[in-house]
Amino acid sequence: MIEPTLNYVTCPGAAVHGGSEHRMAYWEWNQTGNPWHPHVIVCVHGLTRQGRDFDVLARTLSQHARVICPDIAGRGYSDWLAQPMDYGLVQYTADMLVLLHHVNATAPVQVLDWFGTSMGGLIGMSVAGNPALPLPVPVRKLLLNDVGPVLEWPALQRIASYVGKPAHFDTEQQAAAALQVLSAGFGPHTTQAWLALSRPMLRAVQGGGYRLHYDPAIALPMQGMTQEQSERGQAVLWGLYDAIRAQTLLVRGAQSDLVTQDTARKMQERGPFAQCIELESVGHAPTFVADDQVAIARNFLLGDE
Repeated sequence: MIEPTLNYVTCPGAAVHGGSEHRMAYWEWNQTGNPWHPHVIVCVHGLTRQGRDFDVLARTLSQHARVICPDIAGRGYSDWLAQPMDYGLVQYTADMLVLLHHVNATAPVQVLDWFGTSMGGLIGMSVAGNPALPLPVPVRKLLLNDVGPVLEWPALQRIASYVGKPAHFDTEQQAAAALQVLSAGFGPHTTQAWLALSRPMLRAVQGGGYRLHYDPAIALPMQGMTQEQSERGQAVLWGLYDAIRAQTLLVRGAQSDLVTQDTARKMQERGPFAQCIELESVGHAPTFVADDQVAIARNFLLGDE
């Protein structure tokens, strides 16, 4: 079975171990037979996740494009940041700009598409919705996986209640079971599929057992946020969304507590006039492991090729 290559790019912003820069890891998939393939699809994970979330989807998409799956700062194999309050959209967007220019320098990008789950979708909105951002090429297609300009406050409180909490697991199976409880909104998965999603979330610790892969400090900006600040941020996000010129698809979990049907309707009526597909029996957020979900992404991102 094909596996991705692990690469790194150096970005401005101090890492916890010192210096004025941090390394961001990214996984590159390419089985087209052309290492300089001009079509690049960037897949960006959610708040507590990492780039291997996209293994199933990337194996399909990488038959037709270079697929780039970063570990956002503080996650996966990327450096942890020295300043916890830097864990936010400004830093993440700056890091993505560095990554895109690095990818373009290795092989020129002619077509750029974006798949973003939750936080990864917000980063995608920031990248695609800022016309002043010096991208190698504009984002052509943007798939927003259960995310939009309005993030429901109860859902944010739910997420904040568990992010960054200390956790130790004796076995991978124990960890997977605990993660499945926290991630009930991901929908039904086979035991094998859930273990495959869970293993990259774990790091072995000295003395035995496992911890989660991410810096617990990623929780601090969210835990310090008030409802009023969240609501003020919606105006910024709507401004970004309305400036998007990419063809946009919103995939919403029908049981999502983060993106309501009302928000989905408004996203279809303004800005890039997103198409919308709802997935039954799923909340926040679809994993794009199931065949029907992979087909949605494939048809949207590769449908005109």
